[in-house]
Amino acid sequence: MSFPCIQAGRNFRPERHLPFLIGAERYGWIRLEHAGLLARWPEVFELAGGSVRLAPALDSLESRTAALDRVCQSLAQSDHIRGWRDERYTIRRSFTEPPLALIERAAARFFGTLTFGVHANGIVMGEDGATRLWIARRSAAKFIDPGMFDNVVGGGIGWGYGVGETLLKECWEESGIPAELAARATPGRSFHLLAEIPEGVQWEQIFVYDLPLPASFRPSSQDGEVSEHRLVGIDEVLGLIANAQMTIDASLVTLDWLLRAGHIDPALPELAGIDELLSAVAE
Repeated sequence: MSFPCIQAGRNFRPERHLPFLIGAERYGWIRLEHAGLLARWPEVFELAGGSVRLAPALDSLESRTAALDRVCQSLAQSDHIRGWRDERYTIRRSFTEPPLALIERAAARFFGTLTFGVHANGIVMGEDGATRLWIARRSAAKFIDPGMFDNVVGGGIGWGYGVGETLLKECWEESGIPAELAARATPGRSFHLLAEIPEGVQWEQIFVYDLPLPASFRPSSQDGEVSEHRLVGIDEVLGLIANAQMTIDASLVTLDWLLRAGHIDPALPELAGIDELLSAVAE
């Protein structure tokens, strides 16, 4: 058994990208073939010196946001940005920093900016003493990873939301978990992904939570983004991860819990590299 998510979570080649700069600092990675598209907006981007720099004249959150909005809407019309969400993400280098700009969620991976998400492992202790996990299958209508298995709770953190607020919101929307059950969640690790994906670059910090759920609880999607929930044993979820039937981020979130809970041996050769990945910081 192997776990392709470990390699996929760090599958990034910087030579295939240009750094996206604001001032002297890098705030993202833009694929080489995407960078050429941005030459259409010389008032917004400076393409020189092996980088894409936001024009210095854009010197406020409002001006940067407005300029990027115009660009992103045009790129969406030409189908270079897909899956428009009408949801704001931030451009910043850490969750505690104030944002330098706001950007349409669907455009974040085109520009390779750092995004933030929260996931929860739904853990059930059965009457037979066996530990099982609730997992979710993503709707076939989802633009990202349609039909793949996911954690019972997982979602991006939009502008104006904290980690805890997003956890509560996603618990209800994706799985019908009420606030009193969601409040049982305890934090696990937080880790960073940096990977090349079809939309561009996934550079993401994921906050992991462990959520014990009663054996009598049955999750139910409230927003239509989940097509089914499934209660699985440890061997079954490991099989889904090994066969790449679970999303990369959900696979790593699940492996994180399995390691911390002692359900799998960290010395297994198939897990080589996972400690480095799960302790990775923003680059």
